[in-house]
Amino acid sequence: MRLIDSRWFVLGASIVAALGTARLGLWQLDRAAQKTALQQAQQNQRALPPLIRLPRGADAVPLHRAVRLQGRWLANTVYLENRQMNGRPGFFALTPLLLDDGAVVLVQRGWLPRDAADRSRIAFVPTPAGPVQLHGRIAPAPSRLHDFAGAASGPIRQNIDLGDFARESGLALLPYTVRQEEHDGALADGLQRQWLQPAANVQMHYGYAFQWFALSALVIGLYVWFQFVGPRFTRQHSRP
Repeated sequence: MRLIDSRWFVLGASIVAALGTARLGLWQLDRAAQKTALQQAQQNQRALPPLIRLPRGADAVPLHRAVRLQGRWLANTVYLENRQMNGRPGFFALTPLLLDDGAVVLVQRGWLPRDAADRSRIAFVPTPAGPVQLHGRIAPAPSRLHDFAGAASGPIRQNIDLGDFARESGLALLPYTVRQEEHDGALADGLQRQWLQPAANVQMHYGYAFQWFALSALVIGLYVWFQFVGPRFTRQHSRP
C-alpha cells in the first residue's frame, strides 16, 4: 500500500513540476510576443508623418507616433532617480512643455548620470526660457519602480503619476508624455536619449523559455527512467 501511495506521490509531483515549468516557458514566449508586437506597432507609427498637434483625450492615443512641437518650457522639472541608460544609473529629467495651442504635456527630456559622491546633487540642465522646437514620440509615463519613503514629491523622486503631478503643479497635463529624441540641436542640453527599444531584449525571453521547456522535459525524462526504464533494466541484469 505504501509502495502504491509513493508511486502516486511521485507521479503527482512530476506532473506538477513538468506542467509548472512548461507554463513558465509559455509565459516567456508570451512576453516575447508582446514585445515583438509592441516593436511592430512602433515601427508602423514611425512610417507616419509627425503630428504637430497632440490629441487631447486619452482614447486611442497613438503611442510611439512621431511629433514635432513648439512651445515653452515650464519651471517644474522633476528628476526620477534609479533610472538606467546604457547600464549606468542616473536620472530621467522630465519637464512640462506649454504648447502653442495651450495644451501642456510632460516631456521625458533625457537621462543624466548620478553623482557618485552625492546622490542628491544633479548636474545643471539648461532649460531655455524662450520658444523651443521639440522632436519626439508619444509615450506612456515612465515605468514605476519600488517606492521609497519620502520619494513621492520634490524635484527628486522615485516615480511620477501624471494625475498626481497635475494636481500638485496645478497644470492641466495631457494624459500621456512625449519622449524627446535626438534631433538637430537637442544634444546641446547634455542629456542622453538612447531610449530602450520595446523588443531590445526579446532574445532573453526566448532563452528563458528554452531553459524552462528543457527543465520540463528533464522532469518527464527522469520520471520515465526511474519509474519504468531503470527498474526494468535492473531486473533484466539481475536474473541468473
